[in-house]
Amino acid sequence: VTIPPLCHHVQLQTCGGRRLCVVAAEVHGRLRVVGSCVPPAEDALTDLTRSEMIDRLRKTILELLLAHAPDSPQLLELAAEYGADKDRFEQEASFCVHCGLCVRYCAEVKQMHAVGFIDRGIRKEISFLPEIASRECDDCKECYPLCPTSYLQAAYVLVESLAFPRSSSRDPEIS
Repeated sequence: VTIPPLCHHVQLQTCGGRRLCVVAAEVHGRLRVVGSCVPPAEDALTDLTRSEMIDRLRKTILELLLAHAPDSPQLLELAAEYGADKDRFEQEASFCVHCGLCVRYCAEVKQMHAVGFIDRGIRKEISFLPEIASRECDDCKECYPLCPTSYLQAAYVLVESLAFPRSSSRDPEIS
């Protein structure tokens, strides 16, 4: 059974953040749509991982995510599988789909807390904390390959250039 795991990583606790992994769970005769990583396993639980309804939900979720990250190879591959139209919703290219992999990896695995979410709702963004990132991120960068949109590396480069400018003596290419 293949379930698209946009916010899943084997070293991280489950979060059910992006809901691309939706399944229809039948519990005691009632059908509920839930993230596949959210409900605990029960004797009377039956998951329906692929159906017309589930595929339609995943397609819509993908179209919403593509409005933020229209060039993400991972999202485009899933869009082809589910028939999602990357132009269905107005582009709001923030390039981050708020999967939280970088935030959770930095906190749970590295225990550095150098990257986090700021603001809430539609204004929510990923941000590096300059005082921690300036010490830790340059030598680590383990969160970069986790990002399904490749936005994280660009965000760090921007923060690094604004918050930690290098002198010309440290970097001979800057003149």
